Amino acid sequence: MRYVIAMVFAIIGAGLAAVFVSPHVATWVVGHMTFESPDDASTMDMLSYMGSNVAGLIIGWLAGWTISAAAGSSK
Repeated sequence: MRYVIAMVFAIIGAGLAAVFVSPHVATWVVGHMTFESPDDASTMDMLSYMGSNVAGLIIGWLAGWTISAAAGSSK
C-alpha cells in the first residue's frame, strides 16, 4: 500500500509542477541565457520544463513515501 500512496502523490506532484511551476521555471531559465539559434532556446525551454516536472515527481514520491510510512507506523 505504501507504493500506491507514493505513486499517487508522485502523480499529483508532477501534475502540480507541470501546471504551476514548470512554465515559470522554463521561462526564467531561457530568459537568463543567450542562444545562437531558436532551436537552442527551444531545447533549453523543453529541458528545463521537463526537469521541473521530474523534480515535482520526485518530491511528490518522497512526500507520499514519508506520509505512508508515518501512517503505517502509527497503527
